[in-house]
Amino acid sequence: MKKKWWHDKVAYQIYPKSFLDTNGDGIGDLRGIISKLDYLKELGIDIIWLSPIYKSPFVDQGYDISDYYSIAEEFGTMEEFDELIAEAKKRDMYIVMDLVVNHCSDQHEWFQKALADPDGEYADYFYFKKGKDGREPSNYRSYFGGNVWEKVPGTDKYYLHMFAKEQPDLNWENPKVRQEIYDMVNWWLAKGLGGFRIDAIINIKKDVNLPTCEPDGPDGLANGVKMVEAAQGIGGLLEELKHETFEKWDAFTVAEVFNMREDELKEFIGEDGHFSTMFDFSAHELTWGGHGWYDSKPIVFKEWREVLFASQKKLQNVGFAANILENHDEPRGASRYLPKYAQNEAGKKMLATTSILLRGIPFIYQGQEIGMTNCRRNDISEYDDISTLDQYQVALDAGCSKEEALRCCYENSRDNARTPMHWSDAKNAGFSEGTPWISLNPNYAEINVAEQEKREDSVLSYYKKLIALRKNPKYCETFTYGNFAPAYEMYEDILAYDRISEETGERIRVVANYGQSAVALDLEEMKDNCEVLLSNVEKEGEAAREIKEKGLLTLKSCETAVIRL
Repeated sequence: MKKKWWHDKVAYQIYPKSFLDTNGDGIGDLRGIISKLDYLKELGIDIIWLSPIYKSPFVDQGYDISDYYSIAEEFGTMEEFDELIAEAKKRDMYIVMDLVVNHCSDQHEWFQKALADPDGEYADYFYFKKGKDGREPSNYRSYFGGNVWEKVPGTDKYYLHMFAKEQPDLNWENPKVRQEIYDMVNWWLAKGLGGFRIDAIINIKKDVNLPTCEPDGPDGLANGVKMVEAAQGIGGLLEELKHETFEKWDAFTVAEVFNMREDELKEFIGEDGHFSTMFDFSAHELTWGGHGWYDSKPIVFKEWREVLFASQKKLQNVGFAANILENHDEPRGASRYLPKYAQNEAGKKMLATTSILLRGIPFIYQGQEIGMTNCRRNDISEYDDISTLDQYQVALDAGCSKEEALRCCYENSRDNARTPMHWSDAKNAGFSEGTPWISLNPNYAEINVAEQEKREDSVLSYYKKLIALRKNPKYCETFTYGNFAPAYEMYEDILAYDRISEETGERIRVVANYGQSAVALDLEEMKDNCEVLLSNVEKEGEAAREIKEKGLLTLKSCETAVIRL
């Protein structure tokens, strides 16, 4: 494999609106991010991904961009952004921005020009289509609910929006649109950007016929994904994007990809793939219900372990995955993947260990390193997220009570990850002197950075040790390029695997007990030649003695260990 600068890196996602507010307006800002670069460096972070900070009406929290060349004034100025890049560079860190080019905002200059002349040049920057029999051109359902077609005022035409109606889809079949996008991407890379996280990229290729589909719900609509999956030729667009932009700068790219065909994996993230990496959503997909959040499925440990291992084995022969437990679009990993009895500090450390030492590039989401959790709300009015509001209504329409609909929001809402970062137990968790844009999770008094920085046994302190172990020059080659091999699959509640270096033959075993009862694991064949590198209960020496004397390692509930064999 051709070695790249990003292969051994650890990434951290910042949701700027909720990270740190320095001017008291209740919204996080660039100045706040700059002030915490040393915190992130000490944690062991190399790549910082910022969720959108472009100018936007914020209908979908900045994923509706009205000017690709401007910083939203809520976050700061372009001068502050340049300062952020410069300060990150001083610390050997890279800044990665969100690239949102499937759609823009309805306030963008291009769309405003299209509305002003629905038959003109800019109308072809989007999908403007005539209706059929006085109705929409076809019957796709948008990701946020309702028809994907919205009427163009004063005409018989409609425009396409796979997301909110304020997010019109860009027409990638138009070479002028593609060139506008390439120019913009190169402009940002020339400023010193390390790369991009690429949003909803599979959606850029449409079935140009946009045919009506068989309805799959009582609303008479069909999931818009069907049209996206039917489209041919996504690879050509992605290769052109790479050649015209990323490739010229040796930029790091991580793609958000759903609905990719199985045989396209190598094209996407192989050695000469479209992207450096893509997020592994296989575990997240386990929770998907057939109709919405109200029938989403809880994580079952054995199923989770099975898809995790299958994904690792499949990907290691192709390229690098980006491994995540949570992000701005998902609930908190500690609330989703840990059973109730394991939702404690030991469990959070265990979950971190089994995730961060997998093959691939670890992505940590802000607050994950201190074990932040989902936030329970008392009323739907306390939620901000457009998708949550839609799914609450979907649940009610399906016959759920308000209490049941709120429960599914608590378990699945994107707002769980968007509550402000817990810096301390002071006012507003140290996030802002003003009124936060969204209310905080009340447990910030118990779960916060300041408290955990004082304790050697905290979740935060453990994350630092864990990341340092992964990056330790002694083991870095094994953790970066080593193969993945499952271990102890015969045990119901054990998640264990080996990382094996083809170059040196080194084998490092990661073991974790996700069950409630203690389990003794057989290490007889390694008892004379092993070293316990890390334990989440601070008993490396004790564990090593047990292995040497008995050929066993006993793991209590929520206990994990990393062993060099």
